[in-house]
Amino acid sequence: MSSTDLFAGDPRTNRERMLAGDLYIADDPESARIAQQATALLETYRLQTVAGEHEQARQTLTRALGTLGPDAYVKPPLFVDYGENIHIGARTFINHNLTALDVATITIGEDCQIGPGVQLLTPTHPVEPGPRRDKLEAAEPITIGDNVWLGGGVIVCPGVSIGDNSVIGAGAVVTRDIPPNVVAAGNPARVLRTI
Repeated sequence: MSSTDLFAGDPRTNRERMLAGDLYIADDPESARIAQQATALLETYRLQTVAGEHEQARQTLTRALGTLGPDAYVKPPLFVDYGENIHIGARTFINHNLTALDVATITIGEDCQIGPGVQLLTPTHPVEPGPRRDKLEAAEPITIGDNVWLGGGVIVCPGVSIGDNSVIGAGAVVTRDIPPNVVAAGNPARVLRTI
């Protein structure tokens, strides 16, 4: 089935559907251009960081992301879909190999600690086989509150919010919202205690 048939009566582009949080097909040329630009900028950022060109590297990272707060630091490499939908708060530290698939907005608060190999995944796909075969997808935003610590290898699924001051244990898979001021761990992550 063609994408024209799937979206009959909807004049929006697939990028417009994507940004609205509706089902879309990932074939929009503007989205492809932005994704390629982000990949190039983040490779430049990695090389500048390795070369010790810290001021230039920060300027490059700022260009690649939606928002980079004061004194926030991201250890390369960083992998994104678009970059422009990622907002990182002041004084947040992000370790190596963050994968932030920002089809929808990803907001990371201030003073966060993000361990190595964390995945923030906003894309969703239909469970039903037909729409999935038709390449339909959507996305739901992720929000990480202030002063949150995500241990190494944490996976945060689409639509999840994690409250201020919470700690997510290494390797946890966060499939639903986590309240503020708790420790959560496991797969799926569950609250272990308050702090």
